Amino acid sequence: MKHSLTHSIKASCLALVVAAMSFTTTSFADAKKDAIEAISNHFKTVPTMTGEFVQFGPNGEQTGGKFLIKRPGKIRFNYEEPSPITVVSNGKTLAVKNKKLKTTNYYPLRKTPLSLLLSNKIKINDKSIRSVEAGKDVTTVVMGDKKIFGDSEITLLFDPQNQDLRQWTIKDAQGKETSVMIFNVKKNVKISNTKFAVNKPTGAN
Repeated sequence: MKHSLTHSIKASCLALVVAAMSFTTTSFADAKKDAIEAISNHFKTVPTMTGEFVQFGPNGEQTGGKFLIKRPGKIRFNYEEPSPITVVSNGKTLAVKNKKLKTTNYYPLRKTPLSLLLSNKIKINDKSIRSVEAGKDVTTVVMGDKKIFGDSEITLLFDPQNQDLRQWTIKDAQGKETSVMIFNVKKNVKISNTKFAVNKPTGAN
């Protein structure tokens, strides 16, 4: 009788633990789903934006300037002097120009984590989503795809009240992080595609 009672208590406790775990998992899944849906819906309503940015490099260096975004795929960073850098994407190719050295490096946008930021939407079942944390002050979405980006990933920070993008951090294959914080943002402004022109020479990689 005593053995039967002990077994019954253990079984009841186990059932409670399983139920609690199930509730936690469900709640986390629902929170993740709600956060992603809210961000994705907001993305659709803000295809363009302009503003200012501050960039923090992996070695503590700080630069700033103005940016333009036109989804899908288009972005432009105009860095302030004395930085000689301009970064432009026309939706397919990402160009990093150095006026001082008179050089331009080209990269396929789809092979950089920045392409995730410039997508029209983020889907709940997107395999590139590694984690979602819906906090009181910020919603954090970590994205990456080892098959496409290798060990690189991007972390996006959103305002949980209105889903506005506030900051992103790109970690490269060596683990070095570059963060960009945006402010004075204007949404749904008219931007000419000429702002995102990339004059890629024939044969350039």
